[in-house]
Amino acid sequence: MIRILFWAAVIYVAFWLWRRYKLAGQRKAPAGKKGHTLTMVRCAHCGVHLPDDRALKRGEHWFCSPAHLEQGPAGRAR
Repeated sequence: MIRILFWAAVIYVAFWLWRRYKLAGQRKAPAGKKGHTLTMVRCAHCGVHLPDDRALKRGEHWFCSPAHLEQGPAGRAR
């Protein structure tokens, strides 16, 4: 009976340590994204705000889609 309790305790501690290690790995930030912040930019055609890594840039203007990039900046000031 003592052997069963001993092995049950060993298995429980091993499982607990494994889960703790697994959860600690998930909390860490990805190495590639560390220190990089996204800037929100505004589409020159429609005025939608989006992160700069998803926007398209032509000259000094940002656009939200290839269609708006082709159409260019809006005629009126926003």
